[in-house]
Formats: sequence, structure tokens, C-alpha cells
Amino acid sequence: MRLSRLSLLSLLSYASMTFATYMIHDDYGDSASFFDRFTFWTEPDPSHGYVQYVDQATAEGKGFISMSDGVAYLGVDYTSVVVSGGRQSVRLTSRSQYNHGLYILDLSHMPGSVCGSWPAFWMVGPNWPQGGEIDIIEGVSQSTNNAMTLHTSDGCSIAGNGFTGTIQSTNCFVGAGGQGYNTGCGIQLTSNASYGDGLNNADGGVYGMEWTSGGFKSWFFTRGNIPLDILSDTPDPLSWGTPDAAFAGDCNFDTHFNNMQIVFDTTFCGDWAGHPDVWASSGTCQTLAPTCEEYVANNPTDFQEAYWEINALKIYQDARNTTARLPRLFPYHP
Repeated sequence: MRLSRLSLLSLLSYASMTFATYMIHDDYGDSASFFDRFTFWTEPDPSHGYVQYVDQATAEGKGFISMSDGVAYLGVDYTSVVVSGGRQSVRLTSRSQYNHGLYILDLSHMPGSVCGSWPAFWMVGPNWPQGGEIDIIEGVSQSTNNAMTLHTSDGCSIAGNGFTGTIQSTNCFVGAGGQGYNTGCGIQLTSNASYGDGLNNADGGVYGMEWTSGGFKSWFFTRGNIPLDILSDTPDPLSWGTPDAAFAGDCNFDTHFNNMQIVFDTTFCGDWAGHPDVWASSGTCQTLAPTCEEYVANNPTDFQEAYWEINALKIYQDARNTTARLPRLFPYHP
């Protein structure tokens, strides 16, 4: 039976909506060096951390960064007692900017659950908070579970359902009333293998984050449970089940999030980890030193595990935006 032109176009449209797939857009393992894709932040820490971010030459010379068999290492100074200024570390910002897509990060190690540490893998837009911020992996000191958070300008809030994690706050506006400044809207993951020592003891894992006009969804997979479609570079979030975190609700995400850059950093103390109330409630930290800064300055060897080990970072775009996938919709069957 012959299809009319209108029917064929309708079928093509339906198939595109129903069987949307993602195609690779950016593979950070394709470059000669992972670090070529980033700039090195050397300004004071905007979050007032007890840290000195160093440039690329210094980071290479001191062994804070390296590449081995395609695996990127990002560490900190763990040999020196700090006299002033803060512990030396690295903060990377991607040269590329992104809008929407699927982001896959494979880690074999992240900074451990060490008192005073504040590691994060995140994305940020221009003119913060106008361009938005999403913290994909973040925690402080002896945290055991990853916390994901959005930070925005006014007029963005999320619903408290559609994910397996625990809602912590729903108003994403950095100046929202009834919550501390820059709290944002947050969801804590239920798995204690999603962060710090728990992730490292499980040989790492994979984070997948999908960004669309409808918001953000994120999944975490332990090493032994990574979906085959991720391993084969044909990721399909529709097959991954309920996300660990999902940010959707009363928010125009295309207005609040745009032209975002990827950031890796490890800072110390600062507005979160170093806040007196947080330090007092961070496990055994307060028994080790009266302040976060004093502990970080005087215990260098405790930060030997404060490093990222990145196996892969890949960004995919929706294949519906290309014509390359049309032949897949109607394979020839003799």
C-alpha cells in the first residue's frame, strides 16, 4: 500500500518523536590531551574557599594533573603545610559552551570524604546566576551521598516528585526567602556509592545527565550496573528507569539555563564546607580542629585522596536535530 505524502511526513514525525536517540557531539577523550579542552582558573575562589588555584604549568610541574592511558588525573597539594592563602588545587572550565544534550561522565575516583574538602563537577552559564548553575556532583567534608542542586535567577522552582532521591529544597532562586542565600533547589541521592569514599570503594561509576527544555534528569550507575547502551555509545535515557534526580516544574529552563560551561574543581572550606555550623555538624571534623581552615592547613597528607580520575566525558545531542538518523527509522527488510 502506498502512503500519501502527508501520511509519510506524519509517520516520519511520529517516529522521530518516539524513537529519539542521542548522537555523540563532543568526546573529551578524542583530544591529544584532556586538558586542552579547558582553561585553568587562577582568580580567587568565588565561593571564598581556602584554596589557591594554580595555572596549567604549575599544575603539571607539581603533579596536580596528568594523563595516563586516556585517564585524566586532577589532584591537589597533599605534601605542604599551608602558611597562608590556602591549599593549592586545580579548577578547570571547559572552553566549549553547551545548550541541552546528554552528558556522560565515567569516574574511577573522585575526591574522598575528607574534612574540609568541597569537590564539584558542575555547569555554569554567563552572568551568574542569570545563565544558571547545575551542580551534578557535589558535597563537603564527610558527606556520603551526592547532592544535586540548581541555582538560578528569580522565578524557577521544581516539583518534589518524579525521582528516587530526597528533595532538600524546591526554590532554585539564589535569593529565595525562607532558605539560606544561594541554597538553590536540591535533591540528595539515596545511594552512598554516589559520592566520595563510597564511590571510590566501589571502583567509581557513571553519571548521566539529560538537559532538555523540560529541565534536567540525572542517573548514577555503579561500575557493575552501567547500561550496555552507554558502554556502546548509544545511550538511551528512556531505558534507564526513574532518575535519581529530576528538576522540572514551574520554571522556564531555556530562559534560566544557557551557554553553560563544564567545571571540575576541588576547593576547601569556603561558604559551605567552612561555615561554622556545617563544620560543627560534619561528622568528626570539629574534633580534629576548631576551624576548617586550621585543619586544611595543617594536615596535608589527609588530602592525598582528594583527586579526580576521569575515564571519559562525552556529550551527546538529540539525533532528531540531524538528518543522519533518518535511514535508521525505516531499515530495509527484503
